[in-house]
Amino acid sequence: MKNISLSKIILPIIALLFFHITLKSQSGFDNYHYRNDFLMASPGAMKFGLYGHDNPAILNYVKQPDIMFAWSDQFGGFTDFNRWGLFLGMPNMGFSVFNHTIAGMRLTDYRISSAIGTKSFGFGASYNWSRGDTDFFQRKNSVTLGTLIRPGRYFSLGITGTSVANFNHYEGVFDLAIRPMGNEKIAVFGDYALRNDMKLADGYWSAGVAVEALPGIRVTGRYFDNNFYTFGIEFSLGRVGISTQGGFNKDFKHSHNTYAVRVGAYDRNIADDLIREPKYYSNIDLSKPMRYQKFQLFDKANSLIEILDAIDAAAEDPRISGIAINATSMNINHTMLWELRQQLLKFRETGKKVVIFTDNASMNIYHFISVADKIILDPQGLIILPGYLAGNIYLNKTLAKLGIGVNEWRFYEYKSAFEMLARESMSDEDREQRQRIIDHRYDFVKKDIMASRGFSEEEYERLINELVFFTAKDALEHKLVDELGRWSEVNDILKEFEGKEKKLIGKDSLQRYQLPADNYWGEKPKIAVIYAVGPCAMETGIRAKSLSKDIAKARKKSDIKAIVFRVESPGGSPLASDVVAAELLKAKEEKPVIITQGSVAASGGYWLSMYGDTIIAAPNTLTGSIGVITGWFYDQGIKDKTGYETDLVKRGELADMGFGLVVPLLNMPIMDRKFTEKEEDIIKNVMTSLYDDFVEKVANARGQDFEDIDAIARGRVWTGYDALKIGLVDTLGGLQTAINIALEKSGIGIGEEYQIVEYPKPGLFDFSGLLSGLIGTKTHEIKEDPLIKHLKFRLKHNTEPMLILPLEYMNFYFNENKGLD
Repeated sequence: MKNISLSKIILPIIALLFFHITLKSQSGFDNYHYRNDFLMASPGAMKFGLYGHDNPAILNYVKQPDIMFAWSDQFGGFTDFNRWGLFLGMPNMGFSVFNHTIAGMRLTDYRISSAIGTKSFGFGASYNWSRGDTDFFQRKNSVTLGTLIRPGRYFSLGITGTSVANFNHYEGVFDLAIRPMGNEKIAVFGDYALRNDMKLADGYWSAGVAVEALPGIRVTGRYFDNNFYTFGIEFSLGRVGISTQGGFNKDFKHSHNTYAVRVGAYDRNIADDLIREPKYYSNIDLSKPMRYQKFQLFDKANSLIEILDAIDAAAEDPRISGIAINATSMNINHTMLWELRQQLLKFRETGKKVVIFTDNASMNIYHFISVADKIILDPQGLIILPGYLAGNIYLNKTLAKLGIGVNEWRFYEYKSAFEMLARESMSDEDREQRQRIIDHRYDFVKKDIMASRGFSEEEYERLINELVFFTAKDALEHKLVDELGRWSEVNDILKEFEGKEKKLIGKDSLQRYQLPADNYWGEKPKIAVIYAVGPCAMETGIRAKSLSKDIAKARKKSDIKAIVFRVESPGGSPLASDVVAAELLKAKEEKPVIITQGSVAASGGYWLSMYGDTIIAAPNTLTGSIGVITGWFYDQGIKDKTGYETDLVKRGELADMGFGLVVPLLNMPIMDRKFTEKEEDIIKNVMTSLYDDFVEKVANARGQDFEDIDAIARGRVWTGYDALKIGLVDTLGGLQTAINIALEKSGIGIGEEYQIVEYPKPGLFDFSGLLSGLIGTKTHEIKEDPLIKHLKFRLKHNTEPMLILPLEYMNFYFNENKGLD
């Protein structure tokens, strides 16, 4: 007892003398190593240091709020807390409280930090102020400026400077770390600090190594220039972590320990990765709209790329045993559904389960949900499986009764864009191509559903051709679904299915999106995903003028290693198509350009596609339609019926070519007269020249002869499946396929870290959606119907040769792609 009492008296006295002597040689703040003695390595070597307390620039890497409490027994026992620190980090911001208590003297340092910049170069600043016995501790307010330079995944350089307000006392620090493997597994580090009253050779330094051999288990060893050593170990348990390190003198006699407890941000950990049994299902909500790009703010829709990535992230998350999908009220185009289905098939290959809830399903939706291990149908739900149909209405007689004549200029037998207006029934050529499209879609959906649900061909054909409509009870009886229930019962259904309770977590809680960003230094190599959505036009639709600038921007950026170009377009203006295609051709000379076709990439949409290093289509993509067509409306009695008149003056024999009435509201031009024979010859020459140019470009791009492309062109629409056979595309797949090919061709490699950047830049928010909320209407009541919008586009370009699909295909296109642009 006497020895203990004596030590409690002597130790504070020795500490007081040590601090007094040490601080007399200083002015304003502690030296670098002492004020950061809770660090297990130099600031940039492991995790996030002390969350900006050491180098504020490191806060650029912090993704989630995290808090750490650390203390030392250097001047007391384990529970004396004479020296402790509280460190809070969050994205780009940090705050710390550091307490010193020695022989009754107490000082508390406060530091607030912030950072800006990128993962390659960051800048930060912090301000430090103190309360307590500041005179004894020789403490003054100070400022720290810091940078963190990480030009690649193997190298990190931190530079900080700290100074009091009058610059009488300042200190500079360099810390260097090298990762031989380019990841968090091992880092060799060193640091060097120099105060203004020291010679260069007198600076103090340390060097060491940090190892993370297993997820979240980190071991460090560090040597200081005063022959002092520290050895530390840290254990992460996910959102909680503990660590300790011991200090030893030159004779390896133990000096003291530091301890730390961390709570908050998710971290790598051996428990989740290797020990714990998967206990979660990832919840994916497909009842929301799906688009290619979301608005930056206030947009609850899904994007295709985020859902594809979420499924992939769930597959590799060791905590996830399955995916539960809410597909009620789902409205997603058939090609996106196919891509999601393929991704779910890949997910199931890991042995994890897929459970899908639906309320109503038609052919395309049932094809999608058939991928599930378990299909749950609402008790009042309905499944309708009538097969597929492609039909049309023909308005030629209607227009004639209105006094409007229609001239169709069709030199290529499958280019049927004007049939709806110029004919009274379907042409043989259009019937042929439509039937092939329908037959293929029917067959490949049939094959997938039979494989997924175990139906024989006879059973499947009976479902389609004899039964068609299925109430919930009928669907269960015919094994179209596995159970009746609602999404509100998802937890109970999963428990029954798995035999144990499974918790639902949102896609944002998957491990991929929660893990810290310290595993990769610097900026990750980028893949640009660029979307061309809508008709080919300069200022509307794909907005060719601005889209070509986006492609040029991606081409010029050295950190973008490849371009993935998604085409969702029925075609349109040759000028707009070529402006974009020409820019893609330039990009192809510098980096890989991978084309992925959506539900429609035909005519001008194929023009956009043809220069890709690799062209990818879904089996049910509509592509090809390499051809040109035009037509026009002319007065065939509408003047007499309506009483309107026109008049003109002109100079130039053909100046009145195309002159006539523009019908209000529809912006529909109706020419006063038909073209003369001379005018018809001029237009024919333009069309044939444009067609030959189109075919020649495709032949050169695909490495084939003109005659070979001409034989499969002539305006014919092909499915992606057939386009692969005839050489118009290179492989079947979707957006994820394109990204994987881009990773391979760019040299990044599949499985390596990368970042997606998307163009065009999405809008800030959906103004029409905001307006609908303010005035109490639905968004679709404000937005113009896309089919009417497209009809106006055609009428605006009346008489112009166009690279575009038939209008009747647009019914399908727009019904399937509402909201994509």
